[in-house]
This record gives sequence, C-alpha cells and structure tokens, in this order.
Amino acid sequence: MQLTETSSGTANAAGTARTDPAGRAIYILNGPNLNLLGVREPHLYGSTTLAQVEQLCQRVAAELGFGCEFRQTNHEGVMVDWVQEARESAAAIVINPAGLSFRSIPLLDALKTVDQPIAEVHVTNIHQRDPLYQKSLVSLVATGVICGFGPFGYELALRAVAQRVTAARST
Repeated sequence: MQLTETSSGTANAAGTARTDPAGRAIYILNGPNLNLLGVREPHLYGSTTLAQVEQLCQRVAAELGFGCEFRQTNHEGVMVDWVQEARESAAAIVINPAGLSFRSIPLLDALKTVDQPIAEVHVTNIHQRDPLYQKSLVSLVATGVICGFGPFGYELALRAVAQRVTAARST
C-alpha cells in the first residue's frame, strides 16, 4: 500500500511556523486520485498539478497568518485518521474528498465530530456532473462548499475558513 502525503508548514522570516495565536495550522486534505491532478482527465480537471495547488495553499495560508498542513491520500481510513487528528490540532479544515464525497459514511462520521470550520472544495462543479457525482455526503457537515472554480477554489476556501477562525477569535 502506497500513500502519497505531502505536509508543509509555512515559515516566516525568522524561520518559525506562522500559525494562528493558538498555534494551529489549516489542514488541507485531499482524497483519492488527486495525486493525478493535471494528468487525469485534464478536460475536466485542468492541467494544474497537486504540487502547484500545494504551493498556492502555502502562499495563501502564510499571507493569512496560518500554517498549512497539506496532505493527499488514496485511502479512506487514512483520511478518517487525518480528520480525527485535525479535530484535535487544526484551526480549520479545507477538504477535497474527491470520490469519498459520495459514499464515505466513515468520513462523514469523522467530520461530524469537528467543531472547527470545514470548507469542502471540488475542482469541478459537481452539480453539473453525472448524477453519481452530484450529492456529496461531506456537504451535510461542511461549513461551506466551493465547487467549479478549479484550483482557485482552494484559495477561496482558505480565505473563507481563515475569516471564520479570525471572527471566532475576536468574539
């Protein structure tokens, strides 16, 4: 079993991770086959690679004053483990569950335990896809859903959850 995981913290000029005052990063979790972004069905998903998406997320998270924990897996149980980890240590979650969106009860149940903001992201507009891809279980628990804006959706999601975390801090 091979897992693909990339994990990044964004450093400031002093070399220390820039995170919210509680010391937490935004977790960006990517599901099955997203390691093939830019190669798999480019007519649907475009030519941007997951590595390029990660660079975008690192830059935006740093700009917003957060660390960035960026990961991808092709395995449902690993995704559930990461959600449970994020529940304990993340400021927020941005998740592109990919194929896990539509049938993963274990992922849904894990996300139900999260109190932090959750942004669900899809590169394509799932509501314009085949019926199989139109009803995401993750949407039932997500704070918000962004779909159809390509990789830019990740930036929108980061900005949205960061705004929620910042607003909660000031209350």
